[in-house]
Amino acid sequence: MGEMSEVGRLILLGAPLGNPADASARFREVLATADVVAAEDTRRLTRLARDLDVTIGGRIVSYFEGNEARRTPELVEVLAAGYVVALVTDAGMPSVSDPGYRLVRAALDAGVPVTAAPGPSAVTTALALSGLPSDRFCFEGFLPRTAGARRSRLRALAAEERTLVLFEAPHRIAGALADLAAEFGADRPAALCRELTKTYEEVVRRPLGELAKWAAEGEPRGEITLVVAGASPTAAARPDDDTLRAAVAEREAAGLSRRDAITEVATEYGLRRREVYSVVHG
Repeated sequence: MGEMSEVGRLILLGAPLGNPADASARFREVLATADVVAAEDTRRLTRLARDLDVTIGGRIVSYFEGNEARRTPELVEVLAAGYVVALVTDAGMPSVSDPGYRLVRAALDAGVPVTAAPGPSAVTTALALSGLPSDRFCFEGFLPRTAGARRSRLRALAAEERTLVLFEAPHRIAGALADLAAEFGADRPAALCRELTKTYEEVVRRPLGELAKWAAEGEPRGEITLVVAGASPTAAARPDDDTLRAAVAEREAAGLSRRDAITEVATEYGLRRREVYSVVHG
């Protein structure tokens, strides 16, 4: 390793999703100059460096799900000694459904600066290509592996109005899409993005029911990112007068003045204050 400084630094590297040409100049520079490069797959990193014509000058160590717990304190010691550690996963940004969060948290707790050389992201790339609303979205990562837990998670997300972005493995995508169609409705728009930036990149934009049938007929291969439209906003039904009176009385019993109780209930149900006042005093 090179000469150490007083304070080390952890640099998260956003790796290409598939096309090496997407690697930034800074990505190449950090890869060549870091004292240690921690990689999710060292063989894949070696191939990428060769494709980029970059010589990795530092020590290469593996850092993946199976050895995160053991290797994290070792890397924190290196950082605390004043060296620069670069963390790179197979594709995209470390810690986003990939190894990295544990090391970031440990480095911060040790007082080590953490920065990033940002790069490609499957999440935002798929979102942009999906043709679905992208002004508000949420990322759910991988769904639970078992059918029961997956259905339960999806049931909790069914009313989410933001566009959803999910990762899924090829051998589970047909089942996941069938469950999505069952919980969200077969007509909910969606887009299945696979092999982004690679030779066989494909984006299939269809309602969930059609996507589920398509996936069941021929299992899609490669890295899959799924984008699903959010639920349509639905106006909440106005509660009846007895419910409004009870809600105001409950707040008064808790110590609020009637005026404040009426204001709070009106806000909760999206009503005008005068309407709730008339019900309570009618």
